[in-house]
Amino acid sequence: MPTGELRYPSPPPVNSTTTVDVEAGLVWAQIKAEARRDAESEPALASYLYSTILSHSSLERSLAFHLGNKLCSSTLLSTLLYDLFLNTFTSDPCLRAAAVADLRAARVRDPACVSFSHCLLNYKGFLACQAHRVAHKLWTQSRRPLALALHSRVSDVFAVDIHPAAKIGKGILFDHATGVVIGETAVVGNNVSILHHVTLGGTGKASGDRHPKIGDGVLIGAGATILGNVKIGEGAKIGAGSVVLIDVPPRTTAVGNPARLVGGKEKPAKHEECPGESMDHTSFISDWSDYII
Repeated sequence: MPTGELRYPSPPPVNSTTTVDVEAGLVWAQIKAEARRDAESEPALASYLYSTILSHSSLERSLAFHLGNKLCSSTLLSTLLYDLFLNTFTSDPCLRAAAVADLRAARVRDPACVSFSHCLLNYKGFLACQAHRVAHKLWTQSRRPLALALHSRVSDVFAVDIHPAAKIGKGILFDHATGVVIGETAVVGNNVSILHHVTLGGTGKASGDRHPKIGDGVLIGAGATILGNVKIGEGAKIGAGSVVLIDVPPRTTAVGNPARLVGGKEKPAKHEECPGESMDHTSFISDWSDYII
Protein backbone atom coordinates (compact mmCIF):
# COMPACT_ATOMS: atom_id res chain seq x y z
CA MET A 1 0.00 0.00 0.00
CA PRO A 2 1.45 3.39 -0.93
CA THR A 3 2.61 5.55 1.95
CA GLY A 4 -0.10 7.86 3.20
CA GLU A 5 -3.00 6.03 1.56
CA LEU A 6 -6.06 6.07 3.76
CA ARG A 7 -7.05 2.67 5.03
CA TYR A 8 -10.69 1.89 5.57
CA PRO A 9 -11.49 0.01 8.76
CA SER A 10 -11.57 -3.71 8.19
CA PRO A 11 -13.04 -6.30 10.53
CA PRO A 12 -10.74 -7.11 13.43
CA PRO A 13 -8.31 -9.94 12.58
CA VAL A 14 -10.07 -13.06 13.72
CA ASN A 15 -8.20 -16.34 13.44
CA SER A 16 -11.11 -18.28 14.83
CA THR A 17 -14.14 -17.89 17.02
CA THR A 18 -12.17 -19.67 19.74
CA THR A 19 -9.40 -17.04 19.65
CA VAL A 20 -11.93 -14.23 20.02
CA ASP A 21 -13.68 -15.99 22.87
CA VAL A 22 -10.43 -16.65 24.71
CA GLU A 23 -9.51 -12.96 24.54
CA ALA A 24 -13.02 -11.94 25.61
CA GLY A 25 -12.94 -14.53 28.38
CA LEU A 26 -9.77 -13.05 29.86
CA VAL A 27 -11.26 -9.56 29.92
CA TRP A 28 -14.55 -10.90 31.25
CA ALA A 29 -12.79 -12.69 34.12
CA GLN A 30 -11.13 -9.40 35.06
CA ILE A 31 -14.46 -7.54 34.87
CA LYS A 32 -16.13 -10.06 37.19
CA ALA A 33 -13.25 -9.85 39.66
CA GLU A 34 -13.55 -6.05 39.66
CA ALA A 35 -17.32 -6.27 40.17
CA ARG A 36 -16.92 -8.64 43.14
CA ARG A 37 -14.37 -6.30 44.68
CA ASP A 38 -16.63 -3.28 44.20
CA ALA A 39 -19.67 -5.10 45.58
CA GLU A 40 -17.74 -5.96 48.74
CA SER A 41 -16.39 -2.45 49.21
CA GLU A 42 -19.68 -0.70 48.37
CA PRO A 43 -22.69 -2.84 49.43
CA ALA A 44 -25.11 -0.23 48.04
CA LEU A 45 -24.01 -1.32 44.55
CA ALA A 46 -24.12 -5.07 45.20
CA SER A 47 -27.55 -5.64 43.63
CA TYR A 48 -26.72 -3.45 40.63
CA LEU A 49 -23.40 -5.20 40.04
CA TYR A 50 -25.03 -8.61 40.37
CA SER A 51 -27.76 -7.84 37.83
CA THR A 52 -25.47 -6.17 35.28
CA ILE A 53 -22.30 -8.28 35.59
CA LEU A 54 -22.11 -11.06 38.16
CA SER A 55 -25.28 -12.89 37.11
CA HIS A 56 -24.10 -13.24 33.51
CA SER A 57 -21.92 -15.94 32.00
CA SER A 58 -20.18 -13.87 29.32
CA LEU A 59 -19.27 -10.35 28.26
CA GLU A 60 -21.76 -10.34 25.40
CA ARG A 61 -24.62 -11.32 27.74
CA SER A 62 -23.72 -8.62 30.24
CA LEU A 63 -23.33 -6.02 27.49
CA ALA A 64 -26.63 -7.00 25.86
CA PHE A 65 -28.43 -6.77 29.20
CA HIS A 66 -26.91 -3.41 30.09
CA LEU A 67 -27.55 -1.87 26.66
CA GLY A 68 -31.09 -3.20 26.64
CA ASN A 69 -31.84 -1.52 29.94
CA LYS A 70 -30.11 1.72 29.00
CA LEU A 71 -31.83 2.11 25.63
CA CYS A 72 -35.31 0.76 26.30
CA SER A 73 -38.42 2.92 26.35
CA SER A 74 -42.10 2.41 27.06
CA THR A 75 -42.58 1.20 23.49
CA LEU A 76 -39.15 -0.33 22.78
CA LEU A 77 -38.91 -3.00 25.43
CA SER A 78 -35.71 -4.05 27.18
CA THR A 79 -36.43 -7.72 26.48
CA LEU A 80 -36.64 -7.05 22.73
CA LEU A 81 -33.39 -5.07 22.81
CA TYR A 82 -31.66 -7.71 24.93
CA ASP A 83 -32.51 -10.41 22.39
CA LEU A 84 -31.42 -8.16 19.51
CA PHE A 85 -28.07 -7.29 21.08
CA LEU A 86 -27.34 -10.80 22.30
CA ASN A 87 -28.18 -12.46 18.98
CA THR A 88 -26.03 -9.95 17.08
CA PHE A 89 -23.02 -10.19 19.40
CA THR A 90 -23.26 -13.98 19.60
CA SER A 91 -23.45 -14.45 15.83
CA ASP A 92 -20.58 -12.11 14.93
CA PRO A 93 -17.13 -12.69 16.46
CA CYS A 94 -15.88 -9.44 14.87
CA LEU A 95 -18.27 -7.45 17.05
CA ARG A 96 -17.12 -9.29 20.16
CA ALA A 97 -13.47 -8.67 19.26
CA ALA A 98 -14.17 -4.98 18.62
CA ALA A 99 -15.88 -4.62 22.00
CA VAL A 100 -12.83 -6.07 23.75
CA ALA A 101 -10.51 -3.77 21.77
CA ASP A 102 -12.66 -0.77 22.73
CA LEU A 103 -12.56 -1.76 26.41
CA ARG A 104 -8.78 -2.03 26.26
CA ALA A 105 -8.54 1.33 24.48
CA ALA A 106 -10.44 3.11 27.23
CA ARG A 107 -8.54 1.38 30.01
CA VAL A 108 -5.11 2.16 28.51
CA ARG A 109 -5.65 5.65 27.08
CA ASP A 110 -7.88 7.32 29.65
CA PRO A 111 -6.30 7.86 33.07
CA ALA A 112 -9.80 8.39 34.50
CA CYS A 113 -10.79 4.83 33.54
CA VAL A 114 -10.09 2.95 36.76
CA SER A 115 -11.21 -0.50 35.59
CA PHE A 116 -12.73 -2.49 32.74
CA SER A 117 -15.98 -2.77 34.69
CA HIS A 118 -16.10 1.02 35.10
CA CYS A 119 -15.89 1.38 31.30
CA LEU A 120 -18.49 -1.33 30.67
CA LEU A 121 -21.00 0.16 33.08
CA ASN A 122 -20.40 3.89 32.93
CA TYR A 123 -18.62 4.99 29.74
CA LYS A 124 -21.37 6.20 27.44
CA GLY A 125 -18.91 6.54 24.58
CA PHE A 126 -18.13 2.84 24.83
CA LEU A 127 -21.80 1.91 25.14
CA ALA A 128 -22.84 4.15 22.25
CA CYS A 129 -20.15 2.62 20.05
CA GLN A 130 -21.27 -0.95 20.79
CA ALA A 131 -24.90 -0.05 20.11
CA HIS A 132 -23.82 1.62 16.86
CA ARG A 133 -22.04 -1.57 15.77
CA VAL A 134 -25.33 -3.44 16.13
CA ALA A 135 -27.24 -0.69 14.30
CA HIS A 136 -24.64 -0.82 11.49
CA LYS A 137 -25.04 -4.59 11.26
CA LEU A 138 -28.79 -4.13 10.93
CA TRP A 139 -28.23 -1.47 8.26
CA THR A 140 -26.09 -3.83 6.18
CA GLN A 141 -28.79 -6.50 6.51
CA SER A 142 -31.37 -4.05 5.05
CA ARG A 143 -33.17 -3.86 8.41
CA ARG A 144 -33.03 -0.09 8.17
CA PRO A 145 -36.15 0.93 10.13
CA LEU A 146 -34.85 -0.95 13.17
CA ALA A 147 -31.32 0.41 12.65
CA LEU A 148 -32.69 3.97 12.57
CA ALA A 149 -34.85 3.38 15.63
CA LEU A 150 -31.80 2.14 17.54
CA HIS A 151 -29.76 5.09 16.27
CA SER A 152 -32.44 7.45 17.58
CA ARG A 153 -32.42 5.86 21.03
CA VAL A 154 -28.61 6.05 21.22
CA SER A 155 -28.78 9.74 20.35
CA ASP A 156 -31.51 10.37 22.94
CA VAL A 157 -29.85 8.46 25.77
CA PHE A 158 -26.13 9.04 25.22
CA ALA A 159 -26.11 12.33 23.25
CA VAL A 160 -23.99 10.58 20.61
CA ASP A 161 -25.30 10.74 17.03
CA ILE A 162 -23.69 8.18 14.70
CA HIS A 163 -25.60 7.34 11.54
CA PRO A 164 -26.03 3.55 11.30
CA ALA A 165 -24.41 3.51 7.85
CA ALA A 166 -21.15 5.01 9.16
CA LYS A 167 -18.21 2.59 9.31
CA ILE A 168 -16.31 2.44 12.59
CA GLY A 169 -13.12 0.45 13.19
CA LYS A 170 -11.93 -1.23 16.40
CA GLY A 171 -9.93 0.07 19.35
CA ILE A 172 -12.06 3.23 19.40
CA LEU A 173 -12.14 5.68 22.30
CA PHE A 174 -14.97 8.20 22.43
CA ASP A 175 -13.64 10.16 25.39
CA HIS A 176 -16.53 11.87 27.24
CA ALA A 177 -18.48 11.43 23.97
CA THR A 178 -21.16 14.07 24.57
CA GLY A 179 -22.09 15.83 21.33
CA VAL A 180 -20.19 13.55 18.94
CA VAL A 181 -21.83 13.57 15.48
CA ILE A 182 -20.73 11.20 12.70
CA GLY A 183 -22.49 11.33 9.34
CA GLU A 184 -23.83 8.62 7.06
CA THR A 185 -20.86 8.13 4.72
CA ALA A 186 -18.12 8.75 7.30
CA VAL A 187 -15.41 6.15 7.87
CA VAL A 188 -13.37 5.91 11.05
CA GLY A 189 -10.29 3.66 11.09
CA ASN A 190 -8.81 1.54 13.86
CA ASN A 191 -7.24 2.83 17.10
CA VAL A 192 -8.79 6.28 16.74
CA SER A 193 -9.51 8.55 19.72
CA ILE A 194 -12.24 11.17 19.45
CA LEU A 195 -13.06 13.71 22.14
CA HIS A 196 -16.43 15.28 22.96
CA HIS A 197 -18.33 17.62 20.62
CA VAL A 198 -16.51 16.42 17.51
CA THR A 199 -18.41 16.60 14.23
CA LEU A 200 -17.62 14.49 11.18
CA GLY A 201 -20.18 16.09 8.91
CA GLY A 202 -21.10 17.08 5.41
CA THR A 203 -20.81 20.53 3.87
CA GLY A 204 -24.58 20.88 3.75
CA LYS A 205 -24.96 20.90 -0.02
CA ALA A 206 -23.29 17.73 -1.31
CA SER A 207 -25.02 14.37 -1.73
CA GLY A 208 -23.65 10.87 -2.03
CA ASP A 209 -20.26 10.20 -0.43
CA ARG A 210 -20.00 13.44 1.54
CA HIS A 211 -18.44 12.78 4.96
CA PRO A 212 -14.86 12.56 6.30
CA LYS A 213 -12.61 9.50 6.11
CA ILE A 214 -10.49 9.13 9.24
CA GLY A 215 -7.35 6.98 9.01
CA ASP A 216 -5.95 4.61 11.62
CA GLY A 217 -4.42 6.06 14.78
CA VAL A 218 -5.88 9.56 14.42
CA LEU A 219 -6.53 11.81 17.43
CA ILE A 220 -9.33 14.38 17.13
CA GLY A 221 -9.45 16.98 19.90
CA ALA A 222 -12.53 18.30 21.67
CA GLY A 223 -14.86 20.48 19.61
CA ALA A 224 -13.12 19.82 16.30
CA THR A 225 -15.25 19.98 13.15
CA ILE A 226 -14.31 18.11 9.99
CA LEU A 227 -16.60 18.71 7.03
CA GLY A 228 -16.93 17.11 3.62
CA ASN A 229 -15.45 14.07 1.93
CA VAL A 230 -11.93 14.82 3.15
CA LYS A 231 -9.21 12.41 4.22
CA ILE A 232 -7.45 12.63 7.56
CA GLY A 233 -4.30 10.61 7.06
CA GLU A 234 -3.08 7.79 9.25
CA GLY A 235 -1.65 8.98 12.56
CA ALA A 236 -2.70 12.61 12.07
CA LYS A 237 -3.68 14.91 14.93
CA ILE A 238 -6.53 17.44 14.82
CA GLY A 239 -6.29 20.11 17.52
CA ALA A 240 -9.20 20.98 19.77
CA GLY A 241 -11.64 23.46 18.25
CA SER A 242 -10.19 23.16 14.76
CA VAL A 243 -12.27 23.41 11.58
CA VAL A 244 -10.94 21.14 8.83
CA LEU A 245 -12.23 21.43 5.26
CA ILE A 246 -9.37 19.85 3.25
CA ASP A 247 -7.24 16.72 3.45
CA VAL A 248 -4.69 16.38 6.27
CA PRO A 249 -1.53 14.38 5.43
CA PRO A 250 -0.52 11.36 7.56
CA ARG A 251 1.47 11.98 10.77
CA THR A 252 0.86 15.74 10.70
CA THR A 253 -0.97 18.12 13.04
CA ALA A 254 -3.74 20.47 11.92
CA VAL A 255 -4.81 23.28 14.26
CA GLY A 256 -7.00 26.37 14.09
CA ASN A 257 -10.03 27.80 12.33
CA PRO A 258 -9.53 27.32 9.48
CA ALA A 259 -7.04 24.58 10.31
CA ARG A 260 -3.39 25.00 9.35
CA LEU A 261 -0.64 22.41 9.34
CA VAL A 262 2.01 22.82 12.03
CA GLY A 263 5.27 23.56 10.20
CA GLY A 264 3.51 24.92 7.14
CA LYS A 265 1.79 23.46 4.10
CA GLU A 266 4.97 22.81 2.11
CA LYS A 267 6.98 21.01 4.81
CA PRO A 268 4.64 20.19 7.68
CA ALA A 269 6.14 18.85 10.89
CA LYS A 270 5.66 15.11 11.26
CA HIS A 271 5.52 12.96 14.39
CA GLU A 272 6.43 9.32 14.85
CA GLU A 273 4.05 8.30 17.63
CA CYS A 274 0.46 7.21 17.10
CA PRO A 275 -1.56 10.08 18.62
CA GLY A 276 -4.75 8.05 18.70
CA GLU A 277 -3.04 5.83 21.25
CA SER A 278 -0.66 8.27 22.98
CA MET A 279 -3.43 10.90 23.49
CA ASP A 280 -0.81 13.64 23.20
CA HIS A 281 -2.86 16.78 22.53
CA THR A 282 -0.40 19.62 23.05
CA SER A 283 3.20 18.70 22.21
CA PHE A 284 2.92 20.70 18.96
CA ILE A 285 2.10 24.01 20.64
CA SER A 286 5.65 25.43 20.79
CA ASP A 287 6.00 24.90 17.03
CA TRP A 288 2.62 26.43 16.22
CA SER A 289 2.35 29.52 18.39
CA ASP A 290 4.35 31.75 20.73
CA TYR A 291 1.21 32.75 22.57
CA ILE A 292 1.74 32.60 26.33
CA ILE A 293 -0.88 33.23 28.99
